[in-house]
Amino acid sequence: MPPARARLCEGSSPAAASACLEARARSQLVEPPAIGSEHPADSTQTPADRAPAYQYVLAVLLAIIGGLLGIVGAFFQEAQTTLTYVLLPFIGAPLIEEALKPSGIYLALLWWPRALRSQLFTAILCALSGLAFGIIESLVYVTLYVDNPSDEFIVFRFSVPLGLHAACSYLFGLGLNQRVIDWAAGREKLPRASRNFYIAAAVIHGTYNLTAVILAITGVIDFGD
Repeated sequence: MPPARARLCEGSSPAAASACLEARARSQLVEPPAIGSEHPADSTQTPADRAPAYQYVLAVLLAIIGGLLGIVGAFFQEAQTTLTYVLLPFIGAPLIEEALKPSGIYLALLWWPRALRSQLFTAILCALSGLAFGIIESLVYVTLYVDNPSDEFIVFRFSVPLGLHAACSYLFGLGLNQRVIDWAAGREKLPRASRNFYIAAAVIHGTYNLTAVILAITGVIDFGD
C-alpha cells in the first residue's frame, strides 16, 4: 500500500484503521499456485469421450464383414444397372463398388461414432473392407469366371486387384465421417471433401479397369487362359 494511503489508515478511527490494515494485508498476500495445475492430467486415465475397447474390435470385424457383404450388393446392383456392358466396367462398377465396399463402416459410424473419430483409423478400416472385398472377388474370378486359370493369372488376381481395392477404399475413407451419415439421413448436405474423395477413388478404379482391358486386348497382358 502506498505511504499516503497507509497514513490515511492510521489517521482513521480505530475500527476503520483495523479494517483498512486488514485489507492492506490481504492485498499483499500471494495465492499459491494450485496443486497440479502445471502438470497435465494423468495420461493413464481414459478420456471421457474415448470409446470402450470392445467397440474398436467390433469396428474391425464389421469392416471385414461389410467388405464381404459389399461384393454381394455390388453384384446385384451391377446386374440391374442401365449402363451398357461396354460402360459398366469403367463407370458403373467403380461407382457402385466404391460406395458399397465400406458398408460395414457406415454401420460402425452409426452405432459407435466415438470409435471412429480418428479419420486415419476410419480410412484404415475402409482399406480393410476393400481388401476383404478384393479377396472374395478374386476367388470368384479364379473359381467361376475363368476355367483352369494359369498360375500367373492367380498370382495377378491376388496381388494387383487387391492392392487397388484397398488403396481406393482407403482414399474414400479419408473423407468418410459422421457427416456422411447425417447426409444419408437428410440432416445436412454431402460434405465436399467426402464427395471429392469418393469421386477420386471411383476415377482411379475406372482408370485401372480401362487400362487392364486395353492391355488385354492389345496382347500386352496375356496369362495364357
